[in-house]
Order: sequence, then C-alpha cells, then structure tokens
Amino acid sequence: MMMADHYTLPDDITWTEVAPGNRRAVLSHRPEAMLVAFRFEPGAIGAPHSHPHTQVSYVAEGAFDVTVDGVTTRLDAGSSFIVAPNLVHGVVALEKGLLIDTFTPRRDDFL
Repeated sequence: MMMADHYTLPDDITWTEVAPGNRRAVLSHRPEAMLVAFRFEPGAIGAPHSHPHTQVSYVAEGAFDVTVDGVTTRLDAGSSFIVAPNLVHGVVALEKGLLIDTFTPRRDDFL
C-alpha cells in the first residue's frame, strides 16, 4: 500500500465497500495517525457509530447531513468537522460525495 512507508500513489489505493453506496480507502497510516477516503453515492449512509479515536473530516466533494452528538448540520465541499472520542456520529450523502477523514490514533479495524 505505501511506498517506502511515506507515500501512497493512486495505483496503490484499494477501495473496499463498507455499506451500500459507501466505499473506503486507507490512504496512509502510522500507529499514531491515519488518513482515509470515503466515497458516497447519493443517499448513502454512514451509519451512526462511535469509536475511541479523534476524527477530523474534510468534505472534499458533495454535500452531507452530518450528525455529531445528536446535532445535524448540512456541510458542503470545503467544510470540515471534528469528532471527539466516543461521540456518536454519522452522515447522509445528499449527492455523490467524498470525505477525507483523519483518525488519531490509527483505526486498526480498517487495516
């Protein structure tokens, strides 16, 4: 996946379907941090969940209804959000979209 443990090239990326209309690709990682891309088809859901990692997400494409700790906000491309450890959060894609997520520490369950 990673060239010389520092770089990931486009041909190195593997997409995995995680739910209907939702695919994930681990872009880079070390034990202390991880970068992940999520592609969504219109209407696809990132089901509400929580985890012990801090998550920072960037809306690279599309529009999403993002719910963090019971509060829903509509976010468009160029927006971002942060989720503290163990808060319930999820998304609904309003159109085709791409989220770029960082996690600290790394989410070993994605490997």
